[in-house]
Amino acid sequence: MDPLAWPRAVARRLDRFQQRHAVLAFPVAVWRELQKVKAGYLGAILTFFAFISLFPLLLILTTVLGVVLRHYPGIQQRVLNSALVDFPVIGDQLKNNIHGFARNGVGLALSIITTAIGSLGLANAAQYVMNMLWGVPEDRRPGFPMSWLRSFGIIASMGLGVLSTTMLTAVGQWASNRAFDMASRIGLLAASFVLTGLLFWLGLRMATAASVRTRDLFLGALIATVFWQGLQYLGGAIAAHQLRHSSALYGVFGLVLGLVAWIYLLTRLTLIAVATDVVRAHRAWPRSLFD
Repeated sequence: MDPLAWPRAVARRLDRFQQRHAVLAFPVAVWRELQKVKAGYLGAILTFFAFISLFPLLLILTTVLGVVLRHYPGIQQRVLNSALVDFPVIGDQLKNNIHGFARNGVGLALSIITTAIGSLGLANAAQYVMNMLWGVPEDRRPGFPMSWLRSFGIIASMGLGVLSTTMLTAVGQWASNRAFDMASRIGLLAASFVLTGLLFWLGLRMATAASVRTRDLFLGALIATVFWQGLQYLGGAIAAHQLRHSSALYGVFGLVLGLVAWIYLLTRLTLIAVATDVVRAHRAWPRSLFD
């Protein structure tokens, strides 16, 4: 008698059950879609290029702020705090450890070159990942030079995202020191959400071949925005209440690990958002757990 016969029969019954109920079948289909494209590896690729472009970019930012605003340390600090709002758990460690790394011309030049290479690699990887998730055949994906133009568009949308986040955070900090009513504060949050969502939509459009309709990218952009905004608030709460006296992230080594982990988490959440949109647009559910 096969000792695994009973567990297999139970598993098949559970599989048939989830396929009959959309509330279970849809998330299972998303999970299977992520399995099919090996989302873990795709997330690692995006994380690598994001890290090698982001870390030098922070060095450039601190260097430029140190030169341009050297006589205005208060403004310099507020701008840096606004730029680091996307990293609520490790923002303080970034702020305390990256200053002074690229104060000379050679260091600044190397940071700019590394940022350019990493950003282009990240944009190219984003196109590869998005087209793979949407199942776009190789012969229907943009080739050179269109792929490079799209990559520059992705880099521009990321830059706009960083700039808009910095500006909205600065406005929010300014508003918090004044007697604004609750409606105004909610309006600022709504403006931040809408702007982030539109930039996500633009970035996904740039990263995906033209054969995928623009309207089919909207849900993925919306879900990704919810994930990113929610994770920022959650990370801010953790930083405020749980990590206030913690030394686990202190030092450059902990900083690097924390930054990589944060980027990877954001990347995986984005892949989940896109996979959700793919399953919806292709009506690719229900799906078996075992096929």
